[in-house]
Amino acid sequence: MDNPFLVEVTRGHLVESRHRGSVSVVDAEGATVLSIGDVDRRVFPRSAVKALQAMPLVESGIADKYGLSDEEIALACASHSGEPAHVAAAESMLAKAGQDVGCLECGTHWPMGEAANRALAASGGSPSALHNNCSGKHAGFVCLACGQGDNPTGYVLADHPVQRTVRDALEDITGACHSIEKSGIDGCSIPTYAIRLPSLAFGFARFGTGIGLPGEGRAAAARIRKAVARHPFMVAGTGRFDTKLMELLGERAFVKVGAEGVYCASFPELGYGVALKADDGNARAAEAMMAGLALRFLSLSDNERKAVEALAQPVLKNWNGIELGQIRPTTEITGAA
Repeated sequence: MDNPFLVEVTRGHLVESRHRGSVSVVDAEGATVLSIGDVDRRVFPRSAVKALQAMPLVESGIADKYGLSDEEIALACASHSGEPAHVAAAESMLAKAGQDVGCLECGTHWPMGEAANRALAASGGSPSALHNNCSGKHAGFVCLACGQGDNPTGYVLADHPVQRTVRDALEDITGACHSIEKSGIDGCSIPTYAIRLPSLAFGFARFGTGIGLPGEGRAAAARIRKAVARHPFMVAGTGRFDTKLMELLGERAFVKVGAEGVYCASFPELGYGVALKADDGNARAAEAMMAGLALRFLSLSDNERKAVEALAQPVLKNWNGIELGQIRPTTEITGAA
């Protein structure tokens, strides 16, 4: 069966395009709160699970051993825009572990943020691995390797102690097997494991509440959530959806983009975890879906609701600034009558 249409794109008064998708919302006991579409099809969460991958760094005490700041812990969860503050924080994390950019194995690309990209080019500079949107996560992996007494070389490989530790952490929090047979290689070269949306949502429900986690795990999850809530800019960047939503809602929502239309979230006050997938991998659809779910489930003030509605239903304009239409989640997402 095809998944339902969950996002519409209008032009004038007509629907011009539609996006199919699936959604799972689960509580910290594993009970289903909302299920839309084929949630049992495995997806690669990729960058959506960076906060869960950062759990061993904090839970082990290695973040404290190296004196990582809240900004740096938030960056370990980031798909950042490569702005100067992101680059500086990644470099600082490496220095605290006695390393430098040469040990990063994430690859190099120009900053994702347009302003940062243009500024770097205008200065005559060239990008390094520090500008990679995953450099914070990788700096965290380097810190974990050094803190465990392991050689960081090859830390991206599935059989490296760092990736074994991270895989164990993902299995523990989601309750799902992360098998090599159902894995792939992410854009930043680490393993990524395909699992079902309810397992992802369950992991984020536990991450958001600490329910079912050991004491150290509960404390680590709370610390990561607080770090991100205090510094949402570090998780994405200027004008980015994750930063804007978490600046607005603080600790009431942790949201993280993945790739190919995957998004995950925790709504800690409700005890809910969220995992969704836009079938065609389109980020505009996944963002509208996530904002629509925030509207559906979270208690918002009038001003907050207006701001989240702007994220759920962004207005489309042409190059002359003329309004053409909008992107909007369907009632299956928002629950509206």
